[in-house]
Amino acid sequence: MPEITAPSAADKIATATSASSARSRLQLSELAPGTVQSEIRAMTTECDRMGGVNLAQGVCDTPVPAPVEAEAIAAIRAGHNIYTRMDGISRLRTAIAQKQQRDYGLSYDPETEVLVASGATAGLHAAAMALLNPGDEVLLFEPFYGYHTATLKSMRMKPVLVPLREGDYALDAAALRAAVTPRTRAIILNTPANPSGKVFTQAETEAVAAVCLEHDLFLFTDEIYEYFVYDGQRHIAPAALPGMRERTVVISGFSKTFSITGWRLGYVTADARWMGAMAYFHDLTYVCAPSAFQHAAAAGLEQLPPSFYAQIAADHQSKRERLVSALRDAGMEPSVPAGAYYILARADRLPGATAALKARSLLAATGVAAVAGSAFFRPGHGENLLRFCFAKKDADLDDACARLRGLK
Repeated sequence: MPEITAPSAADKIATATSASSARSRLQLSELAPGTVQSEIRAMTTECDRMGGVNLAQGVCDTPVPAPVEAEAIAAIRAGHNIYTRMDGISRLRTAIAQKQQRDYGLSYDPETEVLVASGATAGLHAAAMALLNPGDEVLLFEPFYGYHTATLKSMRMKPVLVPLREGDYALDAAALRAAVTPRTRAIILNTPANPSGKVFTQAETEAVAAVCLEHDLFLFTDEIYEYFVYDGQRHIAPAALPGMRERTVVISGFSKTFSITGWRLGYVTADARWMGAMAYFHDLTYVCAPSAFQHAAAAGLEQLPPSFYAQIAADHQSKRERLVSALRDAGMEPSVPAGAYYILARADRLPGATAALKARSLLAATGVAAVAGSAFFRPGHGENLLRFCFAKKDADLDDACARLRGLK
């Protein structure tokens, strides 16, 4: 009989390699192949490469309020550079609770109902981890903010889009009701909204609340632009409506109000029943928000007078008017926003079959970066729109306006 020898280590490796070559375990996750760099980040990169004026990303590069800046430096020098409690320092949690009471009459216990998060984005992530399950459906209004839909998809939840009326972005309450299914668990409401600048009215907010109450849904609110409201508009806090506090997760932050987008500092206020789980998941992912910056935000809430917030609105309304005028002169009819600091404008006159190509044509022609409107709509929609951000230093905004007016 022929001699039988044991396979060598090299043979074993070769056999294993051959068997697994068709189905390697070294693969991207099921989610990863469908992910691409956001158009906002892509346009920022391209704008930086050519030294243009970036009206694509909402970086809010206006000056940081003096008390906030001074307290950040003082906090670092005072040694506030280590972990904080997972839900944030007591000083900031108390200041947030007082702010919610002052502005909206909402009472939150700073010990059990306030979470300081590593940005509003982290607040949404923690809330979704704590309160939703894979396969749950969440209703969002279109045009939508891409991070909202992407966050849900990353946790295998299903965003369901409810289109707002084209042109004025009014709420269609019937369409909202029709979108509810047995798998619906929550609604995300962004007001004032990115990218449209829509401010939901009292009646519209009450209509959203009615659907939540009727179908026993959570309401996640993104209120990061709460102070950016124009033309006599006012921000309505959904949690303050009858029956809504216990089911509303309020998500906001300081990135826009204090012009500190790079500090990554936000917060969540919610009923104590939900907060413990949210804090746990935030701790698991981020540990805590940046320590020294928490002291800085607390100083801003404590020291800045009501006139500061009114001035934010006045300053940005002036910036809005300048960009609206320039876009009209450039032949790109804008939708004038009631809030936030973005403008959606028509891009029909620009070359390109898609909004992404139109944005790149505009950048090449003028050096002004905008975001493809299609980034905020379902496939096939928003292809003749571009989004512009006007939260810029005056010199940069004026430069962008002059460039746009030179569009041939």
